[in-house]
Amino acid sequence: MTPAIDLRSDTVTTPTPAMRRAMADAPVGDDVYGEDPTVRALEEEAAARFGRAAAVFTPSGIMATLVLMKTLTTPGQEVICEADAHVVAYEEGTVAQHAGVQFRTVPGDRGRLDAARVRAALRPAAFPYTRLGAISVEETTNRWGGTVHGLTTLRSLRALADECGVPLHGDGARLCNALVATGDDPVEVGRTFTAFSICLSKGLGAPVGSLAIGDEDVIAEARGWRRRLGGAMRQVGILAAAGRHALDHHVTRLAEDHAHAQLLAERIAAGAPGSVDPREVVTNIVYVDTGDRPAGEVVATLAAQGIAVGAMGPSLLRLVTHLDVDADDCERAARALVAAVTTPAR
Repeated sequence: MTPAIDLRSDTVTTPTPAMRRAMADAPVGDDVYGEDPTVRALEEEAAARFGRAAAVFTPSGIMATLVLMKTLTTPGQEVICEADAHVVAYEEGTVAQHAGVQFRTVPGDRGRLDAARVRAALRPAAFPYTRLGAISVEETTNRWGGTVHGLTTLRSLRALADECGVPLHGDGARLCNALVATGDDPVEVGRTFTAFSICLSKGLGAPVGSLAIGDEDVIAEARGWRRRLGGAMRQVGILAAAGRHALDHHVTRLAEDHAHAQLLAERIAAGAPGSVDPREVVTNIVYVDTGDRPAGEVVATLAAQGIAVGAMGPSLLRLVTHLDVDADDCERAARALVAAVTTPAR
């Protein structure tokens, strides 16, 4: 049964009527031959949006990350990333298994890396130490409530990566959320990364797909890895059309999601003080401390009222706003959550 209000993730959206029309009307061809015009248009437009030369459409964000890691690193190297980064916490060891690299994790500032923290974690560049293969940055941070690094920090990380002679990889699943929150220039941000990905099926509301973006040579190799890993597709313009529509129509509206997340945080904080700090909510993700009430118990209570949220720990909930929830939904969800958290257990 579909919840009336689903705040588990921004992946739960359904295509809008306009997106469905774009999908139905999309010209298609065989993408393995490079002949799907809608896929080619999506890749070209996405690359241009970020000031880069090329992009490749992948079925998922995990595949986009994997093909870039296969391209940017060599088996036996290590990749520095934040301790709770999506690539180590939520991808079932995909990169370690298939790219043959290990991760060196660094605790960040609410999920955010900075050059000083990374520099302190560097191993000597000499035998017998494991060689550094890349530095990876998640923008925005999932586990830390959608916090944003921003252009200045990304530039300093790129400078350190250049100093170390390694690529700076970007897991930009919600990069568009970060850009809307900061107002940073997409071209300037896109140029800080050696290569990066964006997700079309999170806040942008497409039904499937991500893009790996970078220079021609990097993306050409990534495209080869996509095929080797089983991700090459045929008449996939039907899906690419949804991505094009999302980039054209669903980026600026992310500001609404951010406002709704702030509304949720403020209402919950007012009714259950100490459960969330609205000042820490900067994009579309809200983490709520349920205190003495088990998170699973709160999830079940809300589910009985048609409200879906995610449990991320014994006393931690995650709420994510998106284009299928409005301000009234957020008001209702906040009231129900406050009641569930503050009502004494029987």
